[in-house]
Amino acid sequence: MEYLFTPAIPPSLPILGHAARFPVRRIFCVGQNYAEHTREMGGDPQRNPPFFFAKPAQAVDVSGEFAYPMASNNVHYEVELVVALDRGGTHLSAQQALHSIYGYAVGLDMTRRDLQAQAKQAGRPWEAAKAFDHSAPCSPLVPVSECGHPEHGAIWLDQNGERRQTGDLDQMIWKVPEIIVHLSHLFELAAGDLIFTGTPAGVGPVQPGDLLQAEVEGVGQLQVRVLPSRHQ
Repeated sequence: MEYLFTPAIPPSLPILGHAARFPVRRIFCVGQNYAEHTREMGGDPQRNPPFFFAKPAQAVDVSGEFAYPMASNNVHYEVELVVALDRGGTHLSAQQALHSIYGYAVGLDMTRRDLQAQAKQAGRPWEAAKAFDHSAPCSPLVPVSECGHPEHGAIWLDQNGERRQTGDLDQMIWKVPEIIVHLSHLFELAAGDLIFTGTPAGVGPVQPGDLLQAEVEGVGQLQVRVLPSRHQ
């Protein structure tokens, strides 16, 4: 097949202990999946059906650096358990959903909170707030064969050595298999899809020079340095 120009190399994640990389197809994110975070964002933590938004695959970043994005003065961290699929389908059962998971990682859903607030007030989509370049820093993947399916365990984030977010995976309103099942009724899932599963309470702003250190117990750690904007 001939292309007008050379296609970009697909975004990918390293896999611990493996030379091969995991090619990223799409990124789905679950909104307000921890009760306390739902409250801090002004929402109702009732177990209503989950809602989703997306980031482009190119938002994945494994450099360990996050350059402050343009068009915002209020960018927040959100630590999350990330699920990586190596198969998919539609209308999956809970068992099929579990079998579709290749592995897990630690991710940050970086958010231009000021743009998100403007979009919410105007009833507009969140893409400008959530889907910007490098907005999904991520750790290497850990295969299920090595970490199992974590149903509980600490999830936390430190900013410059100070604990900002802390929670437990068992506090998720919608558990991982349920999230995948719901998504499979909205989209045909496939190998390469990532799912960011929501963040606990304690989100807050970052500034250039900050060091963010995050961990999901039994999965891994992620360290990200915030850099000045490249677009000033």
